[in-house]
Amino acid sequence: MDAVNRFDTRATHLLMRLEYLIALGVCTVLFVVNLGEVRWLPAVALFVYIDLIGYLPGAIAFHRSKSKDISKVYYVLYNTMHSFSTQFVVAGVWVLAFGWEWALLVIPIHLLGDRALFGNTLKPFAIRFEPEPHPAYLRLAAEVEPVRPAKVVAPRLTSETVPS
Repeated sequence: MDAVNRFDTRATHLLMRLEYLIALGVCTVLFVVNLGEVRWLPAVALFVYIDLIGYLPGAIAFHRSKSKDISKVYYVLYNTMHSFSTQFVVAGVWVLAFGWEWALLVIPIHLLGDRALFGNTLKPFAIRFEPEPHPAYLRLAAEVEPVRPAKVVAPRLTSETVPS
């Protein structure tokens, strides 16, 4: 569900992040290879606007709230702005209005970076806006991934270690 409340195993969560990391690498290489053709004002604007609209309002509301329960509107804003579907439409409209440009790669770089580097996914209503362990997750994790004692290896007995 999020970086702290993974309702999958740790290994599965890391594999999903690895897939996002590979895609992030591809987009970043394409961006860097074409750095000379990047228009920087659109690149910065396209990278930053996702969090200006989708994350900052919710983060501010969350940190100001004594109860930490904030309006679901902030979750919808976050999920809308951090959705590949929404950003595909934004990029499509941009291409129709201004034509293709390499600055558009900052959109998938932002979304893939959030998922690969920070483990952030879309925010479910059932958990806090800023990730923290949920009691239900902690119970599930204890059952799904119980802490196993380290394997104890018995020493090999040889004629030199066996007492006479």
